[in-house]
Order: sequence, then C-alpha cells, then structure tokens
Amino acid sequence: MVKVWFTALAASLVLLAGEPAAGSTAARTDVTIPMDDGVPIAATLYVPDGTPPAGGWPALVFLHGLSGNRQQMNALAEGYGFTSGQYAVLTFDARGHGESGGLVGVVGPREVADIRALHAWLAARPDISDTRIGAWGISYGGGGIFNSLVAGVPWAAVVAVETWTDLYSALMPQGLVKSGVVVGFSSSIPATRRDPSLDATLAQAFAGNAAAVRGWAAERSSLSKLGSVTTPVFMAQGRRDFAFGIDQATRAFRALGGPRTLYVGLHGHAPSTFPATDTAFLMTKARGWFDCFLRDTSCEAGRSSVYVVPETFSGQVARRGTLPPVSPTFVSFPGVTTFAKSGKAVRTSAPLRKAIEIFGTPTVRTSVAASGGWSRLVAVLTARTPAGREILVSAGGVPTRPGAQKVTIQLLNQATFVPRGSRLTLTLASSSTAQSAANLLYLDLPMAATARARVGTATLKLPGLRTPVTR
Repeated sequence: MVKVWFTALAASLVLLAGEPAAGSTAARTDVTIPMDDGVPIAATLYVPDGTPPAGGWPALVFLHGLSGNRQQMNALAEGYGFTSGQYAVLTFDARGHGESGGLVGVVGPREVADIRALHAWLAARPDISDTRIGAWGISYGGGGIFNSLVAGVPWAAVVAVETWTDLYSALMPQGLVKSGVVVGFSSSIPATRRDPSLDATLAQAFAGNAAAVRGWAAERSSLSKLGSVTTPVFMAQGRRDFAFGIDQATRAFRALGGPRTLYVGLHGHAPSTFPATDTAFLMTKARGWFDCFLRDTSCEAGRSSVYVVPETFSGQVARRGTLPPVSPTFVSFPGVTTFAKSGKAVRTSAPLRKAIEIFGTPTVRTSVAASGGWSRLVAVLTARTPAGREILVSAGGVPTRPGAQKVTIQLLNQATFVPRGSRLTLTLASSSTAQSAANLLYLDLPMAATARARVGTATLKLPGLRTPVTR
C-alpha cells in the first residue's frame, strides 16, 4: 500500500548510490560547458590514469533524474566501478538543475540540444573515442536518452532506467491526468526554474484538455520513432512503478531495430525505490552491456533478452528471448451502486483459487450513468492476502460524458504477485483517495455538488504470467 504518496514519490526522485564506493582510478575535474544559447552546464569529467588505448578511451555519460544532480551520478558511477580505469565518465547537471543555468523544460528540444552538445564536446577530446560513447540515465535522464537517440545523437550503447517513451500515455492515460503523480513531479521543480510552457501544460492537463497536452508530450516522446533506432538499448523498468509502467519499455522493446534487453526489476518510482534489492545485480548487467558494445568483451548470446525479477529476489531471475506470455483471468464484480462525488462503489471477490502474477495492463469494464456534472470514473484494485496484508495492485481512470455509457478502464501496467486465497477489491469513485486517503494517484479534483454516478456490474481482466517467477 502507498502510505504517503508525495513523500514516497519525492524520495524516489532522489537517487542514492546503493553500494559502498568502489573507489576511482580516474582523474576527476569539474568543468563548465557553455551551450549555444549561452547557458552554462556544470559537469564532472573522469579520465582514467595512464595512456589511452588506440582510438581513445570509451566513455559513458550519466544523466540524473528530475530534481537530481550530477553529484548523485558521481556517487553511482564511482560506487559501481564505472570510474575504475576502463571508461572516461561525464556527469552533468541538466538545464535548470544543480549548478547549471537555464530552465527545466522536461527534456524537450532544448534539452536534447544540450545532450547533443555534451556528446560532441566529449567526442572532440583527443583522449576519448568518438565512436564508443554510451549513456546511462534514470527517469528524467532516461527520457533524455531516448529523446536524444531518436534525434540522432550517435550513442554507441545506452541504458535507460525507470523512464518513459510515450509521456502522454504515462501521465495522462485515456485522457485523464494521473494528477497525484503530476503534482508530485512538478512540485519538485522550484517555480523559478520552470520553463513557462510547463505551467501552461499543467493547467491544460488539469482542465482535461487532452489535445493540448498530447502535442506538448509528443515533443518529449520517442516511441513513434524508435523503429529506426539500431543502437543497442538496455531498458530497466520497475515491476511496480506507478509513474512509468512496464508498457513504456515493452512497447519500445517491440519497436527497436537493434540489440535490446528489457529488465523488469524491483526498482522504480513509488511505490518502489531506487536502489532496490536487485540494484547491484542490475548494475552488473548494465556494466556488461557497455563492456560488450563499447569494449567488445563480456557479450551474452542473442540480440534480445527479457529478464523478469521475482518479488522474492535472492539472486536468481527468469530470462528469455522474448516478452513472457500471459493468460487472462476474469473476475466479475456484480451489483448496481449510485453515489455522489464523495461516495464510492466497493466490490469484493471470492478468494482466488490459485495465485496469479499479474504482468501487464488489467482492465475494468463497466457501465456508468453520469449526471449533474459527473466527469470521471476512477478504479482502484487492491488485494487482501490470506495473511491479512493489503496490496495496492493498480489503478486507472477515464473521463465520462453525461448520460449512460460503457467504459473500459485500463489500469496501470505493472507486475504484482497475488497469492492464492487472496480476495480482490475493486473501488469505483471519482478519485483514488476514495479507496484510501493516502492513495493520491488520482486526486479528489473539483466536481459539481450535484454530480452523481450509477455503476453496474464490473468485469476485471487480469493478464497473468503463464509461468510465474515469484514463489
């Protein structure tokens, strides 16, 4: 269960090194790199001691998350051995972050131009190989990697962690903004460091103007262009990341034209964290990816791999060459309930006859009659295990129109193990806070006092792994 959503989300934005620092055998220099518009970007460069190999050192650029800074990336690069003598490493404060100038525009064209300039600056150094530069990025930084890839920045290999490829579907799925997530992200950026377009777009999102948000998000999304990308891409997405679901990576996995790996692990935005239990294992895989494509060593067989980490991770993961197959489980929640804005419909299932490891997008189909200004319907799915533990499985919502209609609500795309004997509860209301005051995924936004909704029988479709990985 999400205890305090904003606190958990804010914590997930602050990346910490997960292991004691392995030390560095590279010379470290802080530099300032001017962009073409005069904005200074603060950076740190690590260059290994000794004579560079023929062609120059292979290099890595580390991109931090929203409201983060390069010091976090320095700790991560040092802590996981990337500065131990085989790579040059560049970290930097993104525009509007840390010691850099400028305003935060959420990895739009201006930030992509910055990333291109930083790559060019590094490639121009005589001690750096201009054809063996890779990138590692998390969340905001991962979005920067994907957006720069489709813009033609010539990365030799990349690792993108808990991020998006389609920003609209991530933050405004089915035309209803994930208001708690968006508020959490936006509040982490000081007002004095926001690009004006950001506040304008937030206002449009909360007003339900999907068309305006879609255009802004398209400039910050890569999915539609990934089919032309042949760069080796390693994607690490969280099993339970309520900001950027697994689908942000699975759709990219299908689209990419080059070597690709999808790692579905325990890290992520709230309710998950970074680091997580499997982070050291993940970073070993990431290092191997770079070693293969930048140093021609440690290459695993095959052009594509999918790793799925069990919730009970103890060093073993499931690996296959394609996305794991799923089979549907259907659960009916019969009844007819009428409620006002502050009300809700709550339906609970019989105990599950077998365990299910949900993997993908659950859907809820129901009928709703909206009147008096009722404008949205939010579904929250929880599970109560035989041991009494409550699991927040997923949630989703759709805008509604006046009158009777049938709706299909797509819940957040995630992987959650639900034990045999658990009872599922479906809550239908105007916000996720109706299920729990601490569940701030979809906030209790204004609605007319006269608003009423009548919902009928709901059918839940759960995609489950045919071969569960959690025991």
